[in-house]
Amino acid sequence: MSEAVTEPRWRRLPEERPKQILEAALAVFAERGLAAARLDDIAKRAGLSKGTIYLYFPNKEELFREVIRHSVIAFIERAEARVETLDGLQALDVWMEGYWAYLRSPVFPAMHRLVSSEAHSFPDIAAFYAKEVIERAHRLVCGMLERAMDDGQIRRMDPLVAGRMLSALFVSHALWYHQRTSIKSIAHIPDDVIFGQLRDFFLHAMRPDTPAVGPDA
Repeated sequence: MSEAVTEPRWRRLPEERPKQILEAALAVFAERGLAAARLDDIAKRAGLSKGTIYLYFPNKEELFREVIRHSVIAFIERAEARVETLDGLQALDVWMEGYWAYLRSPVFPAMHRLVSSEAHSFPDIAAFYAKEVIERAHRLVCGMLERAMDDGQIRRMDPLVAGRMLSALFVSHALWYHQRTSIKSIAHIPDDVIFGQLRDFFLHAMRPDTPAVGPDA
């Protein structure tokens, strides 16, 4: 009796091909950089032919844009939906918790390294990332901060400045988090404790000058 032939996963589940390509692309981009990465390498990592990639993505640059959409922009979209009906302080809490989870993921250091080191060689992609990721995230955070300021939950200041400080605080700790073998000062601190420290520091710095007055006061 002949042995059963097992088809490759991509043949059995063609609807998953874009996801397979994107996951393989992120891994190859992270290892080799955007300039040195080849579609042949991405196809091999995904278990597909190079021609199959062209069915979904016209070139390497557009593939990288879709990696950004699939990872970072998708995170921002989920956050926008979650905080839409919350008051400012509740929204900030949800954002900070989700932001810290994203920053701890392997996607963040790969994306940060790629954008930081190769943006000058790909100005169109740099402009895309600035508009669709940085500016969009800052608009979301500034909106939360402004609502919290209007409600007297945090002190009044330029929300753009407060948003930059929040981002810098979390991103710097995330970079240290991913280098725990060399950044010994946080190597022993549990993830949830670091998050609590970040949250408490920012909210303490932004505490209102006078306590918020409720409607029944």
